[in-house]
Amino acid sequence: MRLAPSQHSSRDFETELRELRAHLLAMGARCERIVGVAFDGLRQRTPDLMEAVTALDVQIDHDELDVHALILRILALRQPVADDLRFLATGLRLVTDLERVGDEAVNIAERAAEAEGDAKLVLVEELALMADAARDMLRLALDAFIRADDAQAEHVLGCDDHVDRRCAAIITAMTTWIAEHPGDVRPGLRAIRVAKYLERIADHATNVAEEAIFMVRGDDVRHGQWRAIQRVELDAIAK
Repeated sequence: MRLAPSQHSSRDFETELRELRAHLLAMGARCERIVGVAFDGLRQRTPDLMEAVTALDVQIDHDELDVHALILRILALRQPVADDLRFLATGLRLVTDLERVGDEAVNIAERAAEAEGDAKLVLVEELALMADAARDMLRLALDAFIRADDAQAEHVLGCDDHVDRRCAAIITAMTTWIAEHPGDVRPGLRAIRVAKYLERIADHATNVAEEAIFMVRGDDVRHGQWRAIQRVELDAIAK
């Protein structure tokens, strides 16, 4: 179910909400880009991309402050209710997750700058698949939030287990590699850290999807509650 946009008697309020959506779109686009740039630096062994990643992270930090200030101003001046209030409340949580996505991308870029040894090359394709999956989750979750599409948001929630399994497989494979190549302990641990950073990016995408569902339906589906809701719906259909 998609949420129909509210109509307001105040043109200023409408303008502010459009401005907020534009800010969130720009911040989300920067988050998608920073993850791609950071991982490309790791995969292509180009640590000089650290400067570009740092610049994007600074922009994302500024986005967080700007969006936070705009939402607080709207809350103070417009006293929104119902759908608008949920949109603004979830927007406050959304920017925190997006800012942390930027931080995780910086962590990945730092591992690229420290690149040495062959451990990363052993699993680079598996890491690339995991990075693509995490970026897809982030893109779909942000799109679901902006379009108020709870069905798409639920699809994102279902993707998180897949990323978790990839992460676990990479850690197992790299642990085995380290045991067989003791000289590659430090590079091997860096590859494991990259997998964990990507897993966290997927977790933040999951949070964004949960926030989209709350905004649309008012359902709090954090901590796996969406599975319980699904079971209740299936039981109702079966009856």
